[in-house]
Amino acid sequence: MGLTNFPNGVSSFGIPVIGGGGLPATKGNVYFVDYGSGNDGNRGKSPDRAFKTLAYAYTKVTSNNFDIICLIGSDTHVLTEMLTVAKNRVAIIGLDNSPGRNYGQAAKVSLGVTTAATDIGTIKDNGVRNVYQNIKFMNSNTVAEGIYCFVDAGEYTQLLNCEIYKSTDLNVTGAAELVCNGDSSTYINCYIGSTANAITGAIIRPTVLMTKAIVSGKVARDVSFIDCTFARKCGNVANRFVYGANASDVERMCLFKNCIFWNAALAAATPAQNVAFGASQTQGSVLLKGCTAIGAATAMSTTTGVFVDGPIPAADTTGIALQAT
Repeated sequence: MGLTNFPNGVSSFGIPVIGGGGLPATKGNVYFVDYGSGNDGNRGKSPDRAFKTLAYAYTKVTSNNFDIICLIGSDTHVLTEMLTVAKNRVAIIGLDNSPGRNYGQAAKVSLGVTTAATDIGTIKDNGVRNVYQNIKFMNSNTVAEGIYCFVDAGEYTQLLNCEIYKSTDLNVTGAAELVCNGDSSTYINCYIGSTANAITGAIIRPTVLMTKAIVSGKVARDVSFIDCTFARKCGNVANRFVYGANASDVERMCLFKNCIFWNAALAAATPAQNVAFGASQTQGSVLLKGCTAIGAATAMSTTTGVFVDGPIPAADTTGIALQAT
């Protein structure tokens, strides 16, 4: 028996097993999902015998077995209800001819219009150490409760090279692309929001909502956003990129490192703040290190408990983006 369950060495089915955004080596099972030509009656263990739906593939993985679900990127993977990922140590990876994108991934997971109040987002994660990689998550639901796209209430969740997009509820206070209620979650090279769809009205409709207990009992604790882009087309100065309503929304720490807050050039307004909370933070601190604002607020934040660290740009030819004053 080989060292791994990949019989072809460092690649399997033409897909790198390690490095470059490929499949990680694992002791667990690897399942393939092809929404266009798969069948949930297949075994799912190879691309030519793939399952059809992500929801069915999820029923086949075993918690804590380091199983992997591979989404073939030729078609959008449509969900008929929110997928709750409650199992542990599961990886859901999009297969892309150019892994490492933070925008426009080939593998897309979408939730359309439903009628269930429980469908608050496309994905809800409340497992431990689950990984999502090379995927565009989309939500166009119009059910009253479905105002998010990705709801993170897990522990050590990781999103790598993912886009999160909510195309509806652009005029709904409290709607957001990402709910950050995770414990020790990390978001790396992700694109969250949109510069195409305008936010309407004097509302707080952020890309990331950090309000405590959106998922009961859950809070953003020791979370990190690294090399992420937060995109918005603001319609009013009250709009925000990141928001939490309470003084205890962040526990211990929240880091934004080398992130960009990008408000579209065609936006009707510039937000007064990029990162804001409804009250001074008392349970933790937020650090924005080396972050940049484009067409966005001069003040990254004025909330007590939010700290900004980085070089002061100068009017020279170094390519540093300058906020107009």
